[in-house]
Amino acid sequence: MSRPIVAITRPKDRAKKACEIVEKLGGSAILAPTLDLEPVNSESLKYLVSKKEELDWIIFTSPTTIVSLNKFYPDFIKTLNCKLAVIGNKTGRLAEKNGLTVDLMPEDFTAEGLIEEFKKREITNQTIGIPRTASARPILPEELEKLGNEIILAEAYKSLFPMDEKAIKELIRKIENKEIDAITFTSPLTVENFFEIADDKEKLAHLLNDNLLTVCIGPITAKVLEKYNITYIYPDTYTVPDMMELLFKTWREENE
Repeated sequence: MSRPIVAITRPKDRAKKACEIVEKLGGSAILAPTLDLEPVNSESLKYLVSKKEELDWIIFTSPTTIVSLNKFYPDFIKTLNCKLAVIGNKTGRLAEKNGLTVDLMPEDFTAEGLIEEFKKREITNQTIGIPRTASARPILPEELEKLGNEIILAEAYKSLFPMDEKAIKELIRKIENKEIDAITFTSPLTVENFFEIADDKEKLAHLLNDNLLTVCIGPITAKVLEKYNITYIYPDTYTVPDMMELLFKTWREENE
């Protein structure tokens, strides 16, 4: 059986592990980031840091948040004295690597999953810091606020339009030439930016449906794929390793 060629669209600084998994599972990875991330020392982040001693909880929704805080405030994380909630194994592992104890990580690695855990535990009247990208969905701070919590929202990094459009246009050319077997998306913006760069969005959607296996990390990203009428699959557990395992299992079943 031939080695499937898998397109990775996640940000470059997060893509190494995904590429390694593809190679380990017997495929070839092509990296074409449709999203770039840039740590930023925003005024809101400065304010959150100044309120550190007042925090009852802090929520890390991605590893990039931790990277940003360590870059601008190297003593912040190591001197935190509040409870920590995270979304996702990777974020949790990085937090623990930085000496923190994870108090809450939902089984459902989404904002909705974390909200449900806060509701179940009746966490209310707390001061909660949420450093993240400004382009993130508003549901997490809004719902936690409805529970009676005070939310300190801070921009820790920017989600940027891809800087290397050439790589994405080359990927689209390969898709048109049937040189790609599968494509992966790990966030709504990886999908949105991919189609934003395409000259003919409808044609690209047809190509994905007719010639590629499209795999996304979970239901939030899936909703954006639905907007473009893309057929997709996603794993039961919303992680990159699980996404890749599903991709290869499905691809092999379809190509036996």
